[in-house]
Amino acid sequence: MLEDILGETKDNMEKVLESLKKNLTTIRTGRANPSMLDNVRVDYYDTPTPLNQIATVTVPDARLLVIKPFEKRVLKDIERAIVEANLGFNPTNDGELIRCAMPPLSGERRKEYVKLAKTKGEDSKVAIRGARRDANEMVKQACAESAITEDDEKRGLKSIQDLTDQHIKKIDEQIEKKEKEIMEV
Repeated sequence: MLEDILGETKDNMEKVLESLKKNLTTIRTGRANPSMLDNVRVDYYDTPTPLNQIATVTVPDARLLVIKPFEKRVLKDIERAIVEANLGFNPTNDGELIRCAMPPLSGERRKEYVKLAKTKGEDSKVAIRGARRDANEMVKQACAESAITEDDEKRGLKSIQDLTDQHIKKIDEQIEKKEKEIMEV
């Protein structure tokens, strides 16, 4: 019983970490990264479609993204979707493919991105604490129903807190790493 609760809690916390990692890749740094376009949806046959499903995105150098659509007729739609996504760069369409040059980040813009990363980190910490609260309630409920002993309850609550501390530390490490990446000139 206790192992099931701990296993489920660990899984939930790992999902929060994965979600944070994915969210952090969408925050711009000074370098081009195809994952920056992950949230771009293109109107393709009247359906919002992820960009990576209708085009290939490559990074020929550190400050350039090149988007080559599978069908040339969607070039304008892709260009419009990138502009509307407000990612901080302007696409140029040459009739074959779209190039997005990464302008260097200003100091002020870098600070905004660091602040955004920290906000995402705080949101993840809140989710981790929510998972801890739910697990603690399940352990206390199991003890109240005599499914586990009081000793198991104490051990379970300590294990849940240890899991929480580990995952909060991992979130802090992720945010610190992203902050260094953003502030790198």
